[in-house]
Amino acid sequence: MMVTLPFCSDMSILSKPLTAGAHTIPNRLAIQPMEGCDGTPDGTPGELTFRRYRRYAAGGAGVIWIEAVAVVNEGRANPRHLYINRNNSDTYARLVSEIRETALRETGISPLLILQATHAGRYSKPHGTERVPVIARNNPLFEDDTPLPPECIITDDELKALEENFAAASRLAQKAGFDGVDIKACHGYLISELLASHTRPGIYGGSYENRTRFMRNVFKAVRACVTGGFLVTSRMNIYDAYPYPYGFGASENKDIEPDLSEPVRLLQGLKPELINITMGNPYQNSHVNRPGDIEGVERMCALTKQIQSAFPQTAVMGSGVSFLKERSGELAAGYVETGVCKLVGWGRMSFAYPSFARDILSGTFDKKQTCVCCAGCTKLMRAGQSTGCMARDDIYTSLFREHCI
Repeated sequence: MMVTLPFCSDMSILSKPLTAGAHTIPNRLAIQPMEGCDGTPDGTPGELTFRRYRRYAAGGAGVIWIEAVAVVNEGRANPRHLYINRNNSDTYARLVSEIRETALRETGISPLLILQATHAGRYSKPHGTERVPVIARNNPLFEDDTPLPPECIITDDELKALEENFAAASRLAQKAGFDGVDIKACHGYLISELLASHTRPGIYGGSYENRTRFMRNVFKAVRACVTGGFLVTSRMNIYDAYPYPYGFGASENKDIEPDLSEPVRLLQGLKPELINITMGNPYQNSHVNRPGDIEGVERMCALTKQIQSAFPQTAVMGSGVSFLKERSGELAAGYVETGVCKLVGWGRMSFAYPSFARDILSGTFDKKQTCVCCAGCTKLMRAGQSTGCMARDDIYTSLFREHCI
């Protein structure tokens, strides 16, 4: 199989600023939201959280997309999952302040800061003992022949109330100093699952209008309660890589062939000035959103380009480049040069090499610091530990040896 990717050896294009709404992004490189599982029991950023974001801030990326932050306690994916609320929002403000101060001091730029607001849905595990799933509908791709009991299915009334929880979290995020909020709709978490809820009855399932109702309502509620140029965006799955009727962005007639007509339609209605494109599910088909081969990178590239082509004025963020390691910067430059997207985010690479952006832009990228795609960070998370790069960071090397070997 012939695979073609748009590498570009001149990476100066990545240093060009970009406009997203009222904001100027200083360069085309971004930190993707990577959960560190290092908050306190009440959802406040912990010592390792501050350490990680100070390192990102010194790393020179134009966008730092803050990891998943729950909007309700029961929507946390683990007992150290971040959760913003009225009792701890001042600590989030301190985190924003430290990021900005560190970035200006170390790099001379002020990165765009987006907070990812989430409900973990079927992956909710707030108490640290066992999963407490909150699902949009049963899905045999996950449950085989043993559907989850009806009480796990979130009701229409509970969804209506949750819309306001997203709005409240967004108000707190703006007050804390973030530049925008991401209404997380990816990787099989609650909103992502709702978008594919063809088999759910009621006003949040079945038809396109019903399946997208929650996300559209949340965007409307958030925009009504924030002010100025605060960005309302999403890291959104445009393709779940599941067959109909269990996937979003898949053809009804051709197994798991992509069909982006619904994702495009949704974005036409939401009109975000910035959108972060992803696909797949790290728990079910991780090779789709974290490509482990060149064909997976090409799929990410091709589908992201369809979105950027449909919305030429929107700042579309691409992903999935960490697999290319020391050549990821060349691929990112090729993405921007050929119109695949306008900026590019690194996920796994940011754990391993938090200063990758600065070094790409200065021509000093060190391949000895690159992500080796070993999945050690994921293994730490699945073991219930705080997570980071076990191959490049001694803190996580020690945790990995203690809990994962």
